Amino acid sequence: MNVEHSVIRVLLADDHAVVRAGIRQFLEQAEDILVVAEADDGQSAIALIEEHQPDVAVLDIQMPKASGIEVTRWVRSHRREVGVLILTAYDDDPYVMAVLQAGANGYVLKTASPLEIIQAVRNVYAGYSALDATIIQKVMAQVGGTRSQVVEKPTDRELEVLVLVAKGYTNKAIGLQLGISDRTVQGHLAHIFTKLQANSRTEAVMRAVSSGWLSADLGQMEA
Repeated sequence: MNVEHSVIRVLLADDHAVVRAGIRQFLEQAEDILVVAEADDGQSAIALIEEHQPDVAVLDIQMPKASGIEVTRWVRSHRREVGVLILTAYDDDPYVMAVLQAGANGYVLKTASPLEIIQAVRNVYAGYSALDATIIQKVMAQVGGTRSQVVEKPTDRELEVLVLVAKGYTNKAIGLQLGISDRTVQGHLAHIFTKLQANSRTEAVMRAVSSGWLSADLGQMEA
C-alpha cells in the first residue's frame, strides 16, 4: 500500500446506520483516519469506492445487494490498491475462508476493542494482514487439516517471496528487493499457490507456517 499520505482515507460499509455511526465515531478519534464515505449496501460500497478511491474499505459481510465478500472480489478485480478490512460479527469457518480467498487483507470481529479495530485499519493500510486471534486459529486449523495434501515444498526463492508477501510487499516491491522482474514474481506466486493449494496470499502464508516452512514470526526456517 501507499503510505505517503498523512491521513488514511476510509470507506465504511454496513447496513446498520447505528453501527456505522459508532464505528465512524471511534475511527475518527484517531488523528490519522478519516471516513470519506459511508454505504448501507454492497452496490453503494462499490460505487463509492470508485468515486472516492479510499485507502481502506471497511466492510461488513452480510449486506443487501452485494455481500462484503462480493465487494472484496470486485476490489481485487478493479482497484487492487484499496486495502480491504472485513469487520463483522460472523466468525463461521465458511465465511472466514471465503473472505480470505476473495483477497481481503484483514478480518476482525465487532467484539474487538476500538483500539484493535483502529490498529487493524492501520495495518491494512500499511500492507499487512490484520486477523483477529480467533480467525487466526480457524485458519490454522483449516490449513493444518490439509497439510497431507501439500506434496511439494516451495523452493528457497519461493519462500523468500512468501516472506516478503507476509510483510505486505507488492509484486513490484518484491521484485526490487530480490532483483527480479514483476513477471518473475507473478510466476513464483503462481507456483506457490499451486503447491500449497492456496487461493490467496494470506492463505499461502498460513499454509507455509503450518507446514513448518516459515516460522511464526514469518522468517524462513532452516532446511
